[in-house]
Amino acid sequence: MNAYSPDAGLANLYAAARREIAKVIVGQDALIEQVLVSLFAGGHVLIEGVPGTAKTLLVRVIARLFACEFKRVQFTPDLMPSDVTGTNVFDPRDQSFHFRHGPIFSQLLLGDEINRAPPKTQAALLEAMQERQVTVDGTSYRLPAVFTVFATQNPVEQEGTYRLPEAQLDRFMMKVLAEYPAEAEETEILRVHQRGIRVEDLDRFGLVAVGGEKELLAAQEEIRERTIRDEVLGYISRLVRSTRENAKVEVGASPRAGLMVLTAAKARAALRGRAHVLPDDVKGIVKPVLRHRLILKPGAEVDGFTPDDVLDEILARTEIPR
Repeated sequence: MNAYSPDAGLANLYAAARREIAKVIVGQDALIEQVLVSLFAGGHVLIEGVPGTAKTLLVRVIARLFACEFKRVQFTPDLMPSDVTGTNVFDPRDQSFHFRHGPIFSQLLLGDEINRAPPKTQAALLEAMQERQVTVDGTSYRLPAVFTVFATQNPVEQEGTYRLPEAQLDRFMMKVLAEYPAEAEETEILRVHQRGIRVEDLDRFGLVAVGGEKELLAAQEEIRERTIRDEVLGYISRLVRSTRENAKVEVGASPRAGLMVLTAAKARAALRGRAHVLPDDVKGIVKPVLRHRLILKPGAEVDGFTPDDVLDEILARTEIPR
């Protein structure tokens, strides 16, 4: 059963997905919205949070709702690149090599605890995330039309983690944060568990699929058609350029980062049923889109500043178009 009518528009698809997710996950409103913005815009998303904050569960629920081929890779220190991309295997029957596809050949891929694998393995995702293809032994293989990587990571301060290379981070449209729930939300989580319902058993929640490949491709097209005024384009440009001029920043956001802000802002507007982008749409997504693209100066980090602090400062100083 499909709960979504393609004629209803992206706003209704979003609302249907939110209703289904709420059956399983309590709270986490900002996290859920940002992940869905990235999914509908065709972007990859990095979810950071301590263990136990529903990062993996959210991705599993989304995969169930969008009836797409879904695979999960648990990143560990001994994971090899070929474990992700696949490898050529020799067949003694015909004395030839055949390519055995890895889990990356799916529509929705969950890279769980991606920063527990060394950079060499993380780099196996670079080509796939940017060019939607995988090259093994000189031969390129196309990935599905819908291909989204959801990666979870633990805070880099935790033991046994590696920092993601800047080139890898830049492939993610957003880095979103899974925060601890509020007190009332945490009480409700305990109440659900007390009733004997295990969140790992998604079949018990009566989830209804809201779409699939067709709906996700239509969502991307609808987002591309959203209009944006020149003054809002200028606002995006000023925000991005200000990251390069800030005294606390060693490396600011690139022009490609500005394109990501533009696409995500259009997606946010579309989810709200608007045909045009408002400055509030830009403000609502600028931190998840830019926070992982800024490298602060060592002195700023020693003083306790974070990329979000810098972005708050830039947002406060940048004139908002009327």
